[in-house]
Amino acid sequence: MRKTNFTLLASACALVCAMSSAPACAQTAPQAATVVTGEWNNTALSPDKRSELLLAQMTQQEKLTLVFGHFGADWVAKGLKKHPGARPNSAGFVDGVPRLGIPAQYETDAGLGVATQGSGKNNPRRATSLPSGLATAATWNKELAFQGGAMIGSEARAFGFNVMLAGGVNLLREPRNGRNFEYGGEDPLLAGTIVAQQIKGIESNHIISTMKHYAMNDQETGRFVLDARIDDASARASDLLAMQFVIEQANPGSIMCSYNRVNSVYACENNYLLNEVLKKDWGYKGYVMSDWGAVHSTVASANHGLDQESGWELDVTPYFSGALREAVENGAVPQARLDDMVKRILCSMFAKGVIDHPVTEGGTIDFAAHALVTRADAEEATVLLKNDKNLLPIADSARKIVVIGAHSDVGVLSGGGSSQVYPIGGNAVPGAEPTDWPGPKHYFPSSPLQHIRALAPKAEVTYNDGSDPKAAAAAAAGADVVIVFATQWVAESLDAVNLSLPDGQDALISAVAAANPSTVVVLETGGPVTMPWVNQVGSVLEAWYPGTSGGEAIARILFGVVNPSGHLPTTFPVSENQLPRPVLDGDPKHEEKRFSVNYLEGAAVGYKWFDLKKFKPLFPFGHGLSYTQFAYSNLSSEFKDGKLHVHFNVANTGKVSGKDVPQVYVQDGKGQWEAPKRLGGWDKVELNPGQSKQVSLQVDPRLLAKFDSKTKQWHIRAGTYKVVLAEHAGEVTNKAKLHSINVTLPEQTLDVRGQAKK
Repeated sequence: MRKTNFTLLASACALVCAMSSAPACAQTAPQAATVVTGEWNNTALSPDKRSELLLAQMTQQEKLTLVFGHFGADWVAKGLKKHPGARPNSAGFVDGVPRLGIPAQYETDAGLGVATQGSGKNNPRRATSLPSGLATAATWNKELAFQGGAMIGSEARAFGFNVMLAGGVNLLREPRNGRNFEYGGEDPLLAGTIVAQQIKGIESNHIISTMKHYAMNDQETGRFVLDARIDDASARASDLLAMQFVIEQANPGSIMCSYNRVNSVYACENNYLLNEVLKKDWGYKGYVMSDWGAVHSTVASANHGLDQESGWELDVTPYFSGALREAVENGAVPQARLDDMVKRILCSMFAKGVIDHPVTEGGTIDFAAHALVTRADAEEATVLLKNDKNLLPIADSARKIVVIGAHSDVGVLSGGGSSQVYPIGGNAVPGAEPTDWPGPKHYFPSSPLQHIRALAPKAEVTYNDGSDPKAAAAAAAGADVVIVFATQWVAESLDAVNLSLPDGQDALISAVAAANPSTVVVLETGGPVTMPWVNQVGSVLEAWYPGTSGGEAIARILFGVVNPSGHLPTTFPVSENQLPRPVLDGDPKHEEKRFSVNYLEGAAVGYKWFDLKKFKPLFPFGHGLSYTQFAYSNLSSEFKDGKLHVHFNVANTGKVSGKDVPQVYVQDGKGQWEAPKRLGGWDKVELNPGQSKQVSLQVDPRLLAKFDSKTKQWHIRAGTYKVVLAEHAGEVTNKAKLHSINVTLPEQTLDVRGQAKK
């Protein structure tokens, strides 16, 4: 090992910091001119061994530095300035240890692109935005999810960030949740798989990505005070299973614990969640960071599994600064626990390449190429929900097209909160309310109207803003096609009041459709909405929040340049009365009042709840139409090597190329699961007219099993199960189109990680 001498000033400052409890002390220490090197720099060693060797060289103060994070932006309301080391208007910053070559951690929101905190709205960081996370889940395309993650991860690195707070995988239990648009839908297999691919793409850039928000953070109303109540077995088969899939498939560098309580204990000091499930049962080796403002203790948080306090300025006090040092000194927190916290952080930094590939600001970004990546995502995310009389794609013979509403003349909507990406070209609707948190509300400058006109050069294309339903209806009369754009804006900290389109848009659509039945409705929403007008209109497209190139993507779908292939990652109910909780729990006017949310549905989330209660939804999970037709045949299955294997053929029987998403569902004939069926697997298949392909899938054994909390084992009963091949979850009960076979499975016991017991 080779080391250099510190100056007396550096030594003195380090001594002061070691004795002080001042949270900002670390930022005032001068950096050493040279770096100590050692065997931990040997890239041939495992990240675990390298972190062990490096940990042994660290002083106590250096260890404490790595577990303590700062907010990365000014906080005007509290009169706080960002840490001077942080990137401007970023999420957070953690000091490094220059003496040992440990870089600072530069943290940015979020899962859709490199965000700018609201305090920087007058001088934001301009970046590319993917469509919403829910939209990416609607692609059912694992490769596309990886590519999108790789794209936003590359921009994060170019901007100088090495920790990206991306990877939201909270299940869509509550359709009104204001952050559903950031997540991956209602099914644990789909959400876990898609989000895992996004994380892998992000981390391919030698930066850390997180998985969040762990756990049961399923609504924004009362998110700081609510207590999510659920039994262990139900959690393990739903929300926790989605997160387990993410960890197994992507091994994210960090996990972010959430604001809420789970079964009476705050998530960031919850021994069951952090130590028992995450670190012991699942064997997770990375580190747990808190959400910003989610820490409530020092000793309980540290001993129960929290490894790093994030953005301490949003907490009541700096729990992991002087208080943690004191707790270690008096034995309330063992020294071994602090060492474990630091080693986990170092291990992730080595494993993901953060130490070996340090970031710098000012990297080159190919925004034009990235616009194509996000356009492809938006195109495959768009779901054709209805298409009576083949109104879409718009025919070349159309000579009069009327476009109505939702600022579609200038841009497309995005969701609000910490995930907000500030687009190149600025906000297409400057001044849209709200202009402050959780805004500013943004429309990305990708004009659907402009791209519609470009694809219909022979047609007269006019625009009406939709503010007056009577005027809009008059404009629509006599047109060959009318396209009504409708929006629902939701955001972090702000749930939807209900599932209706706000601001009288339902009445607008009804008035236009009454004047012209050749009406197409394009929805830009954060999640499911009700549609009292659905039988009046010819076609409905769900475009979600479509991102940087959203207007172009929508136009290309409308005119058939691209065949829609999105499928719903969530059930669209007819009304709130079909939900487990028809009325949203909590009171937005009294956010400080603690309350419980009882997950009476247990693991029966989304389509499983609808199956259990025999409700018919407006549009079922997995639904999505195409401009061509597909046929399934030759369904077969076999059980070998402890796995259920399913095989079938898919053929394009229509006249245009397209992509299909055949879905395999499994059913337990004894009714011992939380609901009649579960999604067991899927594939996304691209076929030309007349082309066919054989598809083979494996069903994860846990999707055939029931979890036993007493033994911490998954148990598959011996007997007959049904394998169903379907276009969506609602088709399983359609006897006329059903493709199903019975399979006999042996009794099998799996450990807590889903591995067969010998």
